Amino acid sequence: MLVKIAFTMFPVKDARRARAFYRDVLGLEMGSHSKDGVWTEYDLPGGGCLALYQDASMESGAGGSVAFEVSDLDALVERLAGLGVRTKYGLVHSPVCRMAHISDTEGNPIILHELKKKS
Repeated sequence: MLVKIAFTMFPVKDARRARAFYRDVLGLEMGSHSKDGVWTEYDLPGGGCLALYQDASMESGAGGSVAFEVSDLDALVERLAGLGVRTKYGLVHSPVCRMAHISDTEGNPIILHELKKKS
């Protein structure tokens, strides 16, 4: 029986550059990882795990995406802009949330997702 999603994995071409993005730009702390840097995991504060896997045969940015729930989208987008990270479509509004779409250094799509306050 399926229990939960254990991790989301992104392929990367340059593991060192990708690890720096997730650590320095998004502020994630590295968890389990291989000594050679091919596999890196980031355990997320609210549960779940994002994994990076270096493989020259995999196409970065060619698969799915990951969405991180954030507490203050405007502040995060402003901080990321100061680091040179740009949103793709500006802020996207839905009935339940606001989102910003960015990419990591390898071209993998990331959605920053803030739930709207319930009235």
